[in-house]
Amino acid sequence: MLTRRTFFRTGAAAAVAAVAGVTALETGAVPGRGRVHELLGLTGPDGVVPDVPAGPVVSGTFASKARRTEVGYSVVYPDGYAAGARLPVVLALHGRGGDHRAAVNDLGMDRYLTAAVRSGTPPYAIATVDGGRDSYWHRRADGTDPGAMIEQELFPLLAARGLATGRYGVLGWSMGGYGALLQVLQRKVRPVAVGAMSPALWHRYADVQAGAFDSETDFENNQVLGRATSFQGAAIRIDCGRDDPFAGAAHDLRTELHADGGQQPGLHTGGYWRRMLPDQLRFLGAKLAG
Repeated sequence: MLTRRTFFRTGAAAAVAAVAGVTALETGAVPGRGRVHELLGLTGPDGVVPDVPAGPVVSGTFASKARRTEVGYSVVYPDGYAAGARLPVVLALHGRGGDHRAAVNDLGMDRYLTAAVRSGTPPYAIATVDGGRDSYWHRRADGTDPGAMIEQELFPLLAARGLATGRYGVLGWSMGGYGALLQVLQRKVRPVAVGAMSPALWHRYADVQAGAFDSETDFENNQVLGRATSFQGAAIRIDCGRDDPFAGAAHDLRTELHADGGQQPGLHTGGYWRRMLPDQLRFLGAKLAG
């Protein structure tokens, strides 16, 4: 028989269990927070590619000794600027599974660039290149090295096309966001500005995604967290969605570097990256012009 006392005890227990469940969900102790927030409309809208003309896009390939394969690349110009125009350049590093076409095909970066320049951002070109589908933009045990490819092969090609490569920026998302940050630490000519969206970052080797690093030593040698002094002199912006699996590490690095950016409603998706592109492109343009 359900007595009044039993009823209240049962209700209280259910309430405690519900609070505990919500707490576990929100703190990540149990999976599914992102999906729940998405269903509740708490992850923000997807970015919409601007309805503006795309500028010229020049694409090609070159034989890369550093990557030991044929590598594709593209150079994106804002509308109103001819291919070959003397402009500063921002490298756009793709995420895992992508290639040089992802910046335009997946994110509409050609139209976002035009929109940024039309709104007053100093003009620049965007160069994209194949870094390897799961290279994580650093030298691997098999000897392939996408970073060396950028420095020794892509930059001379871009300079021959008339782009100003002595003062450049880097933009990346996911795997490419991590790769963009790594450029500051490993290039002889460092970027003056880096924009990272949802960078793939881990505090511990035990947590890394399979294939991201060849060993724990490889992970430690290419770690960007805990190296704040090495970033001095470069302007950094880091954005990451609150429900992104990399949100915690991205927050920690942004705090460590006193970087621009923030955590907004969002997931680890193209819709979030498109939403953040206008702010990222303005940031990079301003720093390049400065």
